Amino acid sequence: MNTFDRYLLREWLQILGLVLAAICGLLLVQVLYDDFKQLRELGARGFVLVHYTAIRIPGFLSVALPLSLLVSVLYVLGRLHRANELTAMRAAGVGFGRLTAPIWLVGLMACGVAWWLNTAVVPWSDEASRSIRLELEFRSQTAKALPADRAGAVYSVAFDNPVARRMWFINRFSRGTGRGYGVSVSELDALRRERVRLTAAEAWFDETRKGWVFKQGRELVFAPESGELTSSKPFAERFEARYREDPELMMLIDRKPTDLSLWELRDLIAHLEVVNSPKLAAYAVRYYELIASVLGPLIVIAIAIPFAVSGVRVNPAVGVSKSLGLFALYYVLTVVSSSLATKGIVVPLVAAWLPQTGMALVALWFFVRLR
Repeated sequence: MNTFDRYLLREWLQILGLVLAAICGLLLVQVLYDDFKQLRELGARGFVLVHYTAIRIPGFLSVALPLSLLVSVLYVLGRLHRANELTAMRAAGVGFGRLTAPIWLVGLMACGVAWWLNTAVVPWSDEASRSIRLELEFRSQTAKALPADRAGAVYSVAFDNPVARRMWFINRFSRGTGRGYGVSVSELDALRRERVRLTAAEAWFDETRKGWVFKQGRELVFAPESGELTSSKPFAERFEARYREDPELMMLIDRKPTDLSLWELRDLIAHLEVVNSPKLAAYAVRYYELIASVLGPLIVIAIAIPFAVSGVRVNPAVGVSKSLGLFALYYVLTVVSSSLATKGIVVPLVAAWLPQTGMALVALWFFVRLR
């Protein structure tokens, strides 16, 4: 590392840190604007608000990092170029690739940071902040004299497990008690005809025994060929070790892909692939998009460098506006590729990588034109 490398890194990393802090601050203000009033209404005070905010901040980094790289590279290289410092270095025989080598090195490190954020930090931040909100909702509803089984309840939960040939319907599932109320489980034959149905007033998953417990219910037996009821037996309590369905997975079925963490998307995709659900494409695209975004820092740098050194007389705002226009193009590509995957025209993996590949080709074109 020579003197110019140290000088470039010192100037750039200072601006990068300032921009990263500013963008995280703006995102934090948005979260406080969106969530503060609701959290206060749910009874959050003092430490809970600080704790919730501290947990949410790491989730911003995956969004703030690419934008911070863009703005900081545009600013620092643009300033060096207007001061003719880059021109002097190139006149001394230093190639443009060697001049920007420290930036590419930091970009590679930023890819590693992005991977760590997307696979560990952001999922933890999303799930931990959601848990705090659910706990506050449960406490608020309990304080309003709402029964514990209705506090934090999710209604009309349906879940199909074709591998085990079981279909579930839960009228109400309470996150507060971890139990379902008004539960019906149908066991099917190979032709998906109902042969046994368990109905219960209450059911829950026993973590110790690894199975479901049904309380105050009835077992109904049917003739699959005719659908005729052949037997009906009541029971006070019944344990089914064969039933291993995860209640948390049941709650994810109808959630938006953007509301789920990487871990939750992975678990849900594994289930949807087995049942060959039409919902699979949307969740798979989102999952692969999070993985593909790891290359975002390098693509951002590749876009920013040509605009930063596009010409001494060019207003810096022109380069910024062009870069932001490319980000708008990236958004359009993302929407189009997701739509193609949902319609089955392309596979989710290809759809997730299309925007990244498209922007990489655009950046390559600008580099070829760079003199």
